[in-house]
Amino acid sequence: MSQAGFFDFQQRKDQLDAHGNPLRVLEDALDFEAFRQTLMKVRDKPRKSNAGRPAYDVVLMFKMLVLQSLYNLADGQVEYQVRDRISFMAFLGLDPGDNVPDEKTLWLFREQLTKLGLVEVLFERFDKDLSSSGFAASGGSIVDASIVPVPRQRNGRGDNQTIKSGHIPASFAENPCKHRQKDTDARWTTKRGEHHFGYKNHINADAKHKFVRKFAVTGAATHDSQVIDELMDENNSNKDVYADPAYRSKAISDRLEEQGYRDRIHYKATRSRPLNEREKKANKKRSKIRVRVEHVFGRQVQKLGGKLIRCIGITRARTAIGLRNLVYNLDHYARLVAG
Repeated sequence: MSQAGFFDFQQRKDQLDAHGNPLRVLEDALDFEAFRQTLMKVRDKPRKSNAGRPAYDVVLMFKMLVLQSLYNLADGQVEYQVRDRISFMAFLGLDPGDNVPDEKTLWLFREQLTKLGLVEVLFERFDKDLSSSGFAASGGSIVDASIVPVPRQRNGRGDNQTIKSGHIPASFAENPCKHRQKDTDARWTTKRGEHHFGYKNHINADAKHKFVRKFAVTGAATHDSQVIDELMDENNSNKDVYADPAYRSKAISDRLEEQGYRDRIHYKATRSRPLNEREKKANKKRSKIRVRVEHVFGRQVQKLGGKLIRCIGITRARTAIGLRNLVYNLDHYARLVAG
């Protein structure tokens, strides 16, 4: 068997592109260099010495995080897949002989983004780019939330009660190594008879283009309606606000009206008061618009490798979920541009 050369590698990349390589579609549609100025903030800290290997390019590292979110990979799997898959190497601009950042380097880069709060900055930056590219928020706002699971904790009932009350169990405090492996921010919740442990991704998607315009992250036990104020998008040209019945309350309706929004939240039936015909008709009409937010969550699950995130603590969860929302927007934009 002959040894593969550079032209063989290029030929294989061309073959992948000819068969509809989705990463090539992403690369062609997006200018990742536009993120460089924001990403360079992780390099603001002066180096102690010029000795040693130079730091990896920040855009390269960011694109590795994009791959991680696209395929929901653990850090070690990102490193392995970049070394193994031609499409991943091509997306990063690497050749087979180039150095690949290892999983520790990727973890440290993501930690720097988290510490500086740069994921939110990158998200807002791309939202502005969407507006300038003809995809400004319009058609109204659709608000919804989805549970994002994390690896389940095996704690005693007493420890869980202590965590739920907002305190750290004594057994955790006495053992720092154990404490670092325990997620005391994630919460249990029950939905349709099933128990879930993790966080919630609260989003505002615009009704016309289905981009995520605002997001918030809470523990899974937080009721959807408690964060609606954080999700309002004043930039949406249409002031209609759509949501499922979980958001229906007089207090929310009054606040929306005070802020200039139009309440299009589904009406909610109760045992003592079923919906009348007018409310049923209104709900049916609103459902045709509100359902579009389910396309967002469905795409995140089916295309972005599922809901599970691998991190501990709400600060890191905000980064992981924020990256997922950003990468969804990047991927959605690329598909719209490609037609």
